[in-house]
Amino acid sequence: MKTLAFADLKQRVSSYIESRDDLDNIEKAYRFADEHHRGQKRLSGEAFVNHPLNVAYILSEYQTDPTTIIAGLLHDCIEDTPATYADIESRFGEEVALLTEGVTKLGQYKFKGVDDLEEEKHLLQAKNYQKMLIAMSKDIRVLIIKLADRLHNLRTLESLPEHKQKRIAKETLDIFAPLAHRLGMYLLKAEMEDTAFKYLNPSQYRMMAKLISETREAREEDLELMRMNIEYLLSENDFDYNVSGRIKNIYSVHKKMVTKNKEFEDIYDLLALRIIVKSIEACYSVIGVIHSKWTPIPNRFKDYIAMPKPNLYQSLHTSVIANGKVYEVQIRTKEMDHIAEYGIAAHWSYKQNRDRVPMTEMVSKKLKWYGELIKFTEESEREEDILNLLRDDILHSNVYVFTPKGDIIDLPKGATPLDFAFRIHTEVGIKTVGAIVNGKIAPLEYQLQTGDIVNVKTSANSFGPNDNWLKIVKTSNAKAKIKNYLNKQRRDVLIEMGEEAFERELEARNTDLSLTDAMCLDHFQHKGIRSVEDLYYEIGKNTFSAIGALNALLGEEKKRDDELIDSINRKRIKESKNDVNIIIEGIDNPAVKLSNCCSPIPGDQITGYITKGSGVAIHRSRCNNLQSLDRERAIDVAWGDDLERVYNVTIKMLVHNRDNILADVINTITTHKGKVNQVAASTNKRGEGVIKIKLGIKHKQELEIILKHLNAIDDVFNIERLMK
Repeated sequence: MKTLAFADLKQRVSSYIESRDDLDNIEKAYRFADEHHRGQKRLSGEAFVNHPLNVAYILSEYQTDPTTIIAGLLHDCIEDTPATYADIESRFGEEVALLTEGVTKLGQYKFKGVDDLEEEKHLLQAKNYQKMLIAMSKDIRVLIIKLADRLHNLRTLESLPEHKQKRIAKETLDIFAPLAHRLGMYLLKAEMEDTAFKYLNPSQYRMMAKLISETREAREEDLELMRMNIEYLLSENDFDYNVSGRIKNIYSVHKKMVTKNKEFEDIYDLLALRIIVKSIEACYSVIGVIHSKWTPIPNRFKDYIAMPKPNLYQSLHTSVIANGKVYEVQIRTKEMDHIAEYGIAAHWSYKQNRDRVPMTEMVSKKLKWYGELIKFTEESEREEDILNLLRDDILHSNVYVFTPKGDIIDLPKGATPLDFAFRIHTEVGIKTVGAIVNGKIAPLEYQLQTGDIVNVKTSANSFGPNDNWLKIVKTSNAKAKIKNYLNKQRRDVLIEMGEEAFERELEARNTDLSLTDAMCLDHFQHKGIRSVEDLYYEIGKNTFSAIGALNALLGEEKKRDDELIDSINRKRIKESKNDVNIIIEGIDNPAVKLSNCCSPIPGDQITGYITKGSGVAIHRSRCNNLQSLDRERAIDVAWGDDLERVYNVTIKMLVHNRDNILADVINTITTHKGKVNQVAASTNKRGEGVIKIKLGIKHKQELEIILKHLNAIDDVFNIERLMK
């Protein structure tokens, strides 16, 4: 590798930085680093200052601003020399000092010992993630400098002992290469991956390199023939174009073979060509011409122009069969090609950022995931949550789903509609009561697939998250927000609600039970319940039913759904009064009855209808039957002031069939002061559960509260109040 001199860096930065003051400050920074690192050697034997010089040169290849170049030159001074933060701030300003300090903190973490790698599953310690996130959230340039630092360290890795080589290589593949990918910096990512792979798994690397090398000549001949055919086709159609072959890096081929369980010969994009044209319109025209000449492979066309990847990548991809071989063809503009190689750096290069928009502000607008990271870092109450967000959500997001408006949301594999909801907004997640995926009702446990269109059903009356949601969600983002919501709930209110539900169940069974902490510990310790208060709390949260708790305490088996329905339907609820509580102006003690077709209750808008020989029938004003009757016989009526009478209303629920779903529904109704009078349960053609319940309530407001809590039960998709 060529030994770099400062003149090389100066020539490079002078190609895009015109300010003499900026160039002078870069030279001063090099002199400062050279002076403070003087006498220090790297393990290779070369002068230590060569390392920061190379880091700055890598940064200049991305045309970063002078501040970043200077910080790259000084990034090891605070840690490895007597220079202090104050020294750098006084010489080069606060911005450079903050970047230098950020890179220093970022560089202080290491993997655990090599002997612990397998046992620890190669995970970094949480406190080290914390340093990375804090530094990243303050200024993305800290990460860019660290990536350049890591790339040069990889280039000189042969000087280190084998155990350090493996540690750094593993760290690179686990953390830094994925971060480079998320920033869209393909060239840097590819070199990182191949170099790390070579040291981490030398035999696999040599095997892959040999396979690629042995087939290179034949592939190059095939690519050249296809390139000539494409160029002829494009020239015939008067396109302004540039066609080139594309080489996939070694690690990417290896990873695809492993993850997709494919043989080397089955990797389509080994034969890949890239077509560069002048405009987006030309991209789509070219794809039409290509498909008219060669047969496209089904399901291999991808439009990343209309729907860019989260790292800003844009291109059209297709795979076609030509000359008996499969070729991947990528079509993009020159600007898209630049972004494909340099990623976010193509947007924040010094030339394009002369207005000096703050770098972190610019990147957070361009990269949605980075903006979310900053926002979550500011909102989170626990450092561990921030660390998990980076490790579990951002670095492993490979499922791309769509909002109804067509916006792309990237999530890790296994994510559910609840994860999607919380990614959209915390309030959307909290108010979620169901989900529609690709136009069909989907359970909240459904694992989203790339390409799914997700529409979250919300309700202002949603009861909010419960502990079961923590078992459903995959992302650390959603888990943290659910836990935060649950922690903020008033524990004493939930305890009171749970106690009331338990007492009602005791009364319904005519059972006298003196509940103690010892009894709860004995029966429910496996559920984390150690006291009476804990039991009431879990019942109040709807994570444990009063029915199930009492069954366990009395040693009774859980009632089957058919037994539960039968026991309810045998009961008869006595109404508190026989009159119907209706007022008709000018008439005392009118003959009035509530119509069964719509079952009106206090709080409903109602209309009276004078029947022939049966007095006045009371309908809900929007009752379908009322609309078909003679409107001349309709009269104004109103509800009386009797607040104790119980009225019947029927609801229909669509649910996911699972154990205890009916018990959860009934327990929720009784917990919130409803009386279950009759129940019927069945299964529709789609295998969904259908529950019809006639319940007794005193006012529409009570019904609305019950419906709100029923909507919050897991696996309840839809609820409607029946009306003919």
